[in-house]
Parts: sequence; structure tokens; C-alpha cells
Amino acid sequence: MSLQDLAAQITEGLGDDDSGVNKKVKLDFGDDGCILIDLTSAPHSVSTEDGESDVTLKIALEDYTKMLAGELDGQMAFMTGKLKMEGDMGAAMAFGQYMQSRA
Repeated sequence: MSLQDLAAQITEGLGDDDSGVNKKVKLDFGDDGCILIDLTSAPHSVSTEDGESDVTLKIALEDYTKMLAGELDGQMAFMTGKLKMEGDMGAAMAFGQYMQSRA
């Protein structure tokens, strides 16, 4: 899955309602690029441009697509070092819960 396809999938999954998360989340895929998800206003925005965020989740693009497909558990990815976090852990948890509720 390309970065643009993934950004489009995330955009579609977010919907137009207010998530209540009120944070910016960056998915950093290393050399494959990043996706910045702005949950501070409704409708939310998703961009493949780099920018400031409250929390950055670092993960290989392949591993993230496995998480989306249910083939890799997020907690297991974190515990095994496949998923790393920098910044506000509460924002990461709120983002994860919001995305699960949208699935």
C-alpha cells in the first residue's frame, strides 16, 4: 500500500465528527515518509507533509498495514520494538481508541 493510499484510507476512516482527541498525531514510516493526522478540529485533516505533532508513532509502513489488517497487535508491536512512541502517551492511546471505534 502506498503512503497516499494509506492517507486516503485514514481520511475516510476518520469521518466528519469531532473525535474529542484534540491532538495532532504523526505516523513516521522512516524512509517511506509520514502521515500527519490533525484531530484538533472537525472535520479532521490528514496530510503526507511533515509537521509538528503531540505524539509521533514510528513504525515500518509494512508493520502498520499489518496492524490495520489485524495481523499485528498494536500492544505487541510496541512491546517488541516494532512501534516506538515519542511525545504524549495519552494522545497515542486516545488516537488508538478512536481509530478502533471507527473500524
